[in-house]
Amino acid sequence: MYDNENKTPRYKKLYLDKKNAKVSGVCAGIADYFGIDPIVVRVTTVIGCFFSGPFIVIGYILLAFFLNAKPKGMYESKREREFWKSVRTEPSNTVRDVRYKFRDIERRLRAAEAHVTSPQYNLHREINDLEK
Repeated sequence: MYDNENKTPRYKKLYLDKKNAKVSGVCAGIADYFGIDPIVVRVTTVIGCFFSGPFIVIGYILLAFFLNAKPKGMYESKREREFWKSVRTEPSNTVRDVRYKFRDIERRLRAAEAHVTSPQYNLHREINDLEK
């Protein structure tokens, strides 16, 4: 359930979602893992029971027995929860977003550095020092 080194939950793992559970939390856990609405998973499960016979029911029972419950306080905020959902469902987009953020930070740092090292900045600073 937790990472052994620092006792943090594994965000890419499938958990039972007891908080949003109707029966045992399997459908809610699957919905949370894939970032979809739990109602869609529940309706799909019920429809699947009619077409596959006992296989869906057996799978549901096995998942309910073997999956761990989602740790309380797993996500510190809604923003963190949304981030980890996007990591699970679209990892390539997550990498792209992180690269974009780093490029944006680098661009802003370069602009700040250019401003601070410009002759105009030094002139304004000296004028402000004279006014004091």
